[in-house]
Amino acid sequence: MDVHICLSGPCSGGGLVAYSEVRSSPGVYADAVQGDIKKKKVVVLGTGWAGTSFLKNLKGHQYDVQVVSPRNYFAFTPLLPSVTCGTVEARSIVEPVRNIVRKKGLDVQFREAECFKIDADNKKVYCRSSQDTNLGGKEEFAVDYDYLVVAMGARANTFNTPGVVENAHFLKEIEDAQRIRRTVIDCFERASLPSVSEEERKRILHFVVVGGGPTGVEFAAELHDFVHEDIAKLYPSLKDHVKITLLEAGDHILNMFDKRITAFAEEKFQRDGIQLKVGSMVVKVTDKEISTKERSTGATLSIPYGMVVWSTGIGTRPVIMDFMKQVGQTNRRVLATDEWMRVEGCNSIYALGDCATINQRKVMEDIAAIFNKADKNQSGTLNVEDFREVIKDICERYPQVELYLKRKQLKNFVELLKGSQGDVENQLVELDIEKFKMALSEVDSQMKSLPATAQVAAQQGEYLANCFNRMEECEMNPEGPLRFRGSGRHRFRPFRYKHFGQFAPLGGEQTAAQLPGDWVSIGKSTQWLWYSVYASKLVTWRTRVLVVSDWGRRWIFGRDSSRI
Repeated sequence: MDVHICLSGPCSGGGLVAYSEVRSSPGVYADAVQGDIKKKKVVVLGTGWAGTSFLKNLKGHQYDVQVVSPRNYFAFTPLLPSVTCGTVEARSIVEPVRNIVRKKGLDVQFREAECFKIDADNKKVYCRSSQDTNLGGKEEFAVDYDYLVVAMGARANTFNTPGVVENAHFLKEIEDAQRIRRTVIDCFERASLPSVSEEERKRILHFVVVGGGPTGVEFAAELHDFVHEDIAKLYPSLKDHVKITLLEAGDHILNMFDKRITAFAEEKFQRDGIQLKVGSMVVKVTDKEISTKERSTGATLSIPYGMVVWSTGIGTRPVIMDFMKQVGQTNRRVLATDEWMRVEGCNSIYALGDCATINQRKVMEDIAAIFNKADKNQSGTLNVEDFREVIKDICERYPQVELYLKRKQLKNFVELLKGSQGDVENQLVELDIEKFKMALSEVDSQMKSLPATAQVAAQQGEYLANCFNRMEECEMNPEGPLRFRGSGRHRFRPFRYKHFGQFAPLGGEQTAAQLPGDWVSIGKSTQWLWYSVYASKLVTWRTRVLVVSDWGRRWIFGRDSSRI
C-alpha cells in the first residue's frame, strides 16, 4: 500500500495544508532539469482536530508546509457549549494556526481561504478567499499537489427539515456559540420590555434544544445553570417564565452512553425542570413555532419558542459531495477510506475526521486469500502450525477478529477454530476451506464505524503524522501486516482507534463519565475529572491558562451577561 501519505477535523475546519517530502538534505530546492529530486507537495484540506494533531506531531524539517483554511485558528470544540453561556470566553478556546506551527519550528505558510473544488484528475485544489470585507473581493487560486489530505470536517445535518437553516441556531463553530450567547441575552432583554404581553413573554423565554446527543444535552445543562445561577439575579421578574425543552427523536437521550448514565441524566433533567420530549421528530421550524410529530400518537404539535438550537448530528459539505461524485462514491454519506485512510479509488488522496469513515475490509471477502496464504504446502487443509505465522497478521489486518474473540471470551484465534469444530482444547485442528469459512462466518458482525468525535480525529491526525515521519524507513522495511491478496507486507500498520472514554456534563457541577472497561462515574468528583482532562487536552499552555482562569472567574464573579 498503502499509505502513500496524507492527512483532519472537531473536527471541523475547512482548510488546506500543503507540504513536501524531501529525500535530499533539508533546504535544497531541487530543479528537475539539474537532476535533483523534486519535493513532493502534500495539500491538506482542513485545520480542525485531525489537521492540528497532524501538525503538532509532524517531526523534522524535511517538509514545506502550507496551510489554507477559512479560519486562521484551531478551536477546542468540546467547550463550545460553555462559550454559549459565558462560562468560558470564545478567545480562550482558540489558538492561531500560525502559533501552533511556529512553536513546532516547521516551515509553514498560511492562506486564509476555502476550498471549493477538488480536481482529482489534474491533482489540483481550487480555493477562494473567505474574507467578506471590502479589502479586495473574492480572490481565487489553485494549488497543485502530489498527495491530498482531506480534513474539512462536516456541517450540521438538517435532514432537509423546512425552516431549520433560516430559523435555528447550530453549535459547530465559534461563531455559532457567540451568536447563541447574544440571542439568549436578547431574549431576556426583549421579554423585560413593558409592552410585551404575558403570552409573548413566555414564548420568548422558551428555549428549545433539538437533539439528545452529548452536545445538545450539555448545552441544555449549561443554559439551565446560566439561567438559575446568574440570569435569575439580574432578571428576577422573568425567572418563573423561563422554560427549557429538549426534543429527541429516539427513546432516550445520550443513547450512545451506558444505560446508567442515560437514566441518571433523564432523572436529573426532570428534577431540574428541563422538559424532555422523547419520540418527537421535528418536521418544520418557523420563526416563532416548531412543529413536531409524536411517534407514540402520530399527532403533530406546534410549540412556540424564543430560540431553537439544532444539534442532531453532522452532514457532508458540498465540496465533499462533489468530490465523492468524481471518485464514484455517490451512494455514500461520507468519504470512504481504507484502514490507512486512503480514499477508495484514489492512490494519492486521504481523508480523516468527520468528513470520512474507514471502510474496514471484511474477513469473508478475503477468506480464500487468507486460506491460501496460510496453506503454504497447498495441501487443501490447515492445522494449528499452518496458522502460527499468519495469526498475528490476521488480527492486525482485521480488528473485528479481536473484538469477536473478546465478546466470545476466547483466549486466542486457535480457540476460535477449535470451538467451531467442537474439539477439545489440545486436539489438533484441521480445516478445509469450507470449515474455515464456517469458523469465521460471524466475525464480521463485530464491525463498527468509528464515531465522529474529536478524539477519533485527533488520533487519526497523530497516526498519519507518524506515517509521514517514518515514510522512508517503512519504504525500505515495511512494518504492516501481510498482503493476503498480494505479495510482501503493507508499508504501515493500519490505523487503530483507542477509546479513552467520554464525558457528559449535566449541569449543577455534576458530570457523567464512561471510561474504558465499562467503568461509569457520575457526580461532582467526575466534574473535577472533566476539568482536569479538558484542561490537559487544550493545544497550548496559553489556552490552558485562559480556560482555567475563566473557570475561576465564573466561580468568583459568575457568568457575564453583557451583549457584545
